[in-house]
Amino acid sequence: MARQHDFTYIDTPSRVRFFADQGWLVQVVPNGDFELHAVSFPYARPEVELFIRRLSSQYRRACGERLVVTSLTRPTTRQPRNASDRSVHPTGMALDLRYSWDRNCRSWLEGVLTSLERQGVLEATLERRPRHYHVALFPSPYASYVQALQTRQAADAPQRREYRVRSGDSLWRIAREHGISVDAVTRKNGIRGNQIFAGQVIDVPLGS
Repeated sequence: MARQHDFTYIDTPSRVRFFADQGWLVQVVPNGDFELHAVSFPYARPEVELFIRRLSSQYRRACGERLVVTSLTRPTTRQPRNASDRSVHPTGMALDLRYSWDRNCRSWLEGVLTSLERQGVLEATLERRPRHYHVALFPSPYASYVQALQTRQAADAPQRREYRVRSGDSLWRIAREHGISVDAVTRKNGIRGNQIFAGQVIDVPLGS
């Protein structure tokens, strides 16, 4: 997969910084959903950074603890002695995740990683020494997966908004505030004339 993307195996720390300056790698900045632990080079491919943000948000909601990332891009000259000669950490498309001792958190995370493997967007391995999850993300397939997911979510989103009429409101004012026509409001709600009253709940169609 690294060869298909024509990714460079970065060899030195200075080259990591060069790739970041060019925008080929982006900085991974911790937030309330995840932390970085002992990460020497907090940079990764943009799709990896997106993956971490999405996964960590879901992970924290699911089990109540922050996701811990323990490794990202590693130049070949900084690889540990036990690193595989096929490791893709030097390309910026890999990350390591801390093993949680909470059974529920492990079960949730392993289920998600297994599901994403079936989607063909990553390869995940439970490493034994030390115990952690190694994830090799496939950038283009993952970006396409996220885009398709967001498209489906947008299509399923409600195409209306409920609005409670306030004292002094008029159909014209409500339509103007929502960037739609008065006719769109009256058609959606079956309103005849201009009569509305305070406290009335009406459907405001979106994009009309």
